Parts: sequence; structure tokens; C-alpha cells
Amino acid sequence: MRQGQTSLKVNDQVEVIAGKDKGRVGKILRIDRARNRAVVERINMIRKHQKPIDANQPGQMIDREAPIHISNLKLVCPECAETVRTGKKFLEDGTKVRVCKKCGATIVAAAN
Repeated sequence: MRQGQTSLKVNDQVEVIAGKDKGRVGKILRIDRARNRAVVERINMIRKHQKPIDANQPGQMIDREAPIHISNLKLVCPECAETVRTGKKFLEDGTKVRVCKKCGATIVAAAN
């Protein structure tokens, strides 16, 4: 896959198909198209050590999501609720949409 080329978008429901979190489902929070990585809600959690900012605050450990490669993610169709491949289609008004390859339903990007 070339740099930055993916059909995944922010707020898509995806399932992890490889790695330590295989089989888990989450929502995409951010996508880094330059590195082909995505941050998925509650997936690939890491523990970050935070130094104290000033003398009054202690140091702490923060749990946060780490980026995961987009080749390890597969889109979950909102209609048939299965992991699917997607295709592209133009509607009558000329807008380009993603289409589920299993059920044929159009997949619109969810709003924030």
C-alpha cells in the first residue's frame, strides 16, 4: 500500500485482525497517513511514565493508546456488522462513497 492510501476514516468502527489485540473492535480516533498508522479507542494500550511538571505534583503513569498499523485493521460494516472489504461508487449527485463488498450497503463517514 502506498503512503497515505487507505479507505479508513476517523470514527469508523474497525476490528483488529493481527497482533496482541486480535479480534477486538474499536473506533478510530486519529489517522497518521504519512506513517500508515491509526490510533484506535482502547486498542494497543501502553503505559507512559510521566515526570512531575512542578515540585508540588508527583510523577505518574498514564495508560494511553499507541498507534497501530492500518494493515492490521479491517472495517466493520454498520449494516451487516461483519468485517468487510470496501469498494468505491459514485452516486447520482456525483459524490464518491464507500460500498460494503458483502452486502452492498453504502458506508458514510460518521460525524463527530
